[in-house]
Amino acid sequence: MANVGLRIKTTINRPSKELVASFAGLPVANIGDMMNRTFCIDAKIRPINAAPLLGSAFTVKVRPGDNLLLHKALDMAQPGDIMVVDAQGDMSNSIIGELMVLWAKKRGLGGFVIDGAIRDIGTLKNMDIPIYAAGITPAGPYKDGPGEINFSVCCGGVVINPGDILVGDEDGVVVIKPEDAPEILKKTQAKNLAEQKTMVDIENMAWDRTWVDKALSSQNCEYID
Repeated sequence: MANVGLRIKTTINRPSKELVASFAGLPVANIGDMMNRTFCIDAKIRPINAAPLLGSAFTVKVRPGDNLLLHKALDMAQPGDIMVVDAQGDMSNSIIGELMVLWAKKRGLGGFVIDGAIRDIGTLKNMDIPIYAAGITPAGPYKDGPGEINFSVCCGGVVINPGDILVGDEDGVVVIKPEDAPEILKKTQAKNLAEQKTMVDIENMAWDRTWVDKALSSQNCEYID
C-alpha cells in the first residue's frame, strides 16, 4: 500500500562522476544562460560559505520545521551527493546545524541546498563543505516527520529529481538534467571562450556595441532632443 508523504526510495540513478566533474570551475551564470536562464534556483537561497558546490542531487522533502527524514537521508547518501532539501521555504525552525553538517562531512557528502532555514552559522560559514540556505534561525527542528526521500522536490522554484547535477558558486545554484548535461557543457565552454575574447576587446577598447542601437531600432525607440 502506498504511503504518499512518508516514503523512501532506496536506489537512485546517478550520473557518472566524470560527467559531474566536467562542470568544475564553470561559472554558474554561464551555465544558466545556456539553459535560457530557466533552471537557476531562486536568489533567496544563498551560499553560507565560500566552498564551491558540485555533485548530484539526493532529494529530501520534509514537513516545515521538521528534519526526521533529513537525518535518515544523511545516513543513506553516498559520498559526493548533494542533499537537496525541500522545506517549503519555512523560516520558523532550522533544518540543519553544526552537528549534522559535521556528520555529512565525515561521510564525504558533497553539500547542502536547503529551501528553509539553518543555524550555527558562526561555525558553518567557516567550513569547507558547501551550504546554501534560504535563512538562519536559532530555533531548532522537530523530529516527527512525515517526509520523503529520493522523490521529486521543488527547491527554490526549480523541480529537482534525484541524480540531477547541481553546480553552485557565489552567484547561486543551477540545476542540470543529466541527459542535457553533455550539450550544456559544450555550449558553456564555448560561451566561456567567447567571454574571454570579449574581455580582450574591452581591454583594447574594441568591444562591438552596435547591437545596442540595433535592438533599440527594432523596437522603434524614440529619441527626443
